[in-house]
Amino acid sequence: MTHPQDQSSVVVPEPVVDAARGASRIVVLTGAGMSAESGIATFRDARTGLWKDFDPKDLASPEGWQADSDLVWGWYRWRAELVRRSEPNAGHIALARWQERAHVDIATQNVDDLHERAGATVLSHVHGSLFEPYCSDCGVRAQLDDAAMSEAEADQRVPPPECPVCGGLIRPGAVWFGESLPEDAWAAAEDAVRAADLVLVVGTSGVVYPFAGLPAIARSAGATVVEINPVETEVSDMADYRWRATAAVGLPALVAQL
Repeated sequence: MTHPQDQSSVVVPEPVVDAARGASRIVVLTGAGMSAESGIATFRDARTGLWKDFDPKDLASPEGWQADSDLVWGWYRWRAELVRRSEPNAGHIALARWQERAHVDIATQNVDDLHERAGATVLSHVHGSLFEPYCSDCGVRAQLDDAAMSEAEADQRVPPPECPVCGGLIRPGAVWFGESLPEDAWAAAEDAVRAADLVLVVGTSGVVYPFAGLPAIARSAGATVVEINPVETEVSDMADYRWRATAAVGLPALVAQL
């Protein structure tokens, strides 16, 4: 696990500190940039090596699953192993520490488990999780040991495990192209931003809906919206304050001042 660096040289915008100090209900919305500093590639960037010639929809769609479930399971098992080899960064750790002393809900687009491994509680994995596979037929959650989701480079095509309840195939827990978001996860994220005083949007490009619409929902409900991202994004114009910092630099510095 990476540890926070000295934050004394990081200047946190005063309005951001004031908003965080005055908020009683905080929501942090995190995207791929949250995990980038842990070395986790985005979905498309992860298509390297054995996977570089595959169309994303061959690897992450109901149609791809029906056509070749062994290929899809192999891809997701490989991605899960890459996550296991990564560590939470200073931003993940800062959010976990903030949760210890304030009401901070985390809703994430990320399918990794780095928030949890840093010690944080995640309210909502809006796009599912690599580590919550379930039966493609009956929907029951599967409990798989690490051996069933390891050996990252061993095989490109790996037969999925069978469901112990109905015998169907266990599928990855991430949301695929063409699928609806998990209703409970989406409702939890939407309810949280509607009730929030402060919403931080961290490391998301703002191009994937409906998640990208959450900052606008928050503002319409009266929350202060702060974007923490090193670059301009599609949600920048929804933010009251825009802080050009990365998650692993900005979040520890902010939490240190609260």
